[in-house]
Amino acid sequence: MDRLPEPKTLQEAIAYFADPDRAFEFAKSLRWPDGNVVCPRCNAAKNSFIKTRRLWFCYACKRQFTIKVKTIMEDSPIGLDKWMTAFWLLANAKNGISSHELGRSLGVTQTTAWFMLQRIREVLKKHSFDSSKIGGEGSTLEADETFVGGNVKNMHKGKRVKAEGKGPYKNKTIVQGILDRNLRQVRATVVPNVTRETLQNQILKNVKYGSTVYTDNAVAYDNGMQRRFLHDVVNKTEAYVRGQVHVNGMENFWSLLKRSLRGTYVAVEPFHLSRYVDEQVFRYNNRNAKQTPRKDADRFKIAMSQVVGRRLTYSDLTGKSDSPHHETTGTGTAEISEPF
Repeated sequence: MDRLPEPKTLQEAIAYFADPDRAFEFAKSLRWPDGNVVCPRCNAAKNSFIKTRRLWFCYACKRQFTIKVKTIMEDSPIGLDKWMTAFWLLANAKNGISSHELGRSLGVTQTTAWFMLQRIREVLKKHSFDSSKIGGEGSTLEADETFVGGNVKNMHKGKRVKAEGKGPYKNKTIVQGILDRNLRQVRATVVPNVTRETLQNQILKNVKYGSTVYTDNAVAYDNGMQRRFLHDVVNKTEAYVRGQVHVNGMENFWSLLKRSLRGTYVAVEPFHLSRYVDEQVFRYNNRNAKQTPRKDADRFKIAMSQVVGRRLTYSDLTGKSDSPHHETTGTGTAEISEPF
């Protein structure tokens, strides 16, 4: 196997991972950086490698396992070369990449590409957000929300009348975001409404007490915030900036999110919107900034290093319990195959 330098560009990545052995060794080094391969099912370290099939046999549980077992790629017949190219594209495309474009680029169907992209978005989600908080004394944060959905004026007459009857925002999906100015990191999540309880609970869940939090003058923030945070507001009807008091950082993130939704993905079901938000959060938090200089190869490695322990079946993705699915095995071919 040729000893080529690790890829730095998309062209180099495609050529590098076209070699199955090279792609396998690269994925292996990311999954087991210390070189000690352990069984993903029983965590036993005693195993033997079957080189011709690129899999291991575990002496403890007496089962075979591949590099994909217990990862987002488990039971996928798609080769590592295509998976890695898809990871590279989604992690680095500023406005995202559509399933149609990815399908044409990889030579797979649009349905296959869509399923791959959704699984990669599951990987990009930062699960540590669930247990850790940002901010603290001396930290400044912004909190804001936006409404995502189609313009009523562009809808078919039947849908337009129905949407107008609900009110200006009832046909929209709400996303709330929190930006830590010091860390230059953002957290965003889909929320069911803009009530005081919902929006403030998200801030309490993600922000440490004593932080300085700036918001707009929405009524949801006008009571209770001062007891736990140094809170100030900006009235956007008068001015967007009042000294250091503004939410322009979050507005910048919203513009990036909506640019990808309107320009690349065009139509996103509310059921799936949270994954598209996670995708944009990943790219924003791993962008090439002065404090954290990251290149395309760095974002790719971060994404690939998070594949372990993630799982998203087609049934879970579509919400259809009667979708064809099977018990995960990690090796072999499923009796009933999923869309690819």
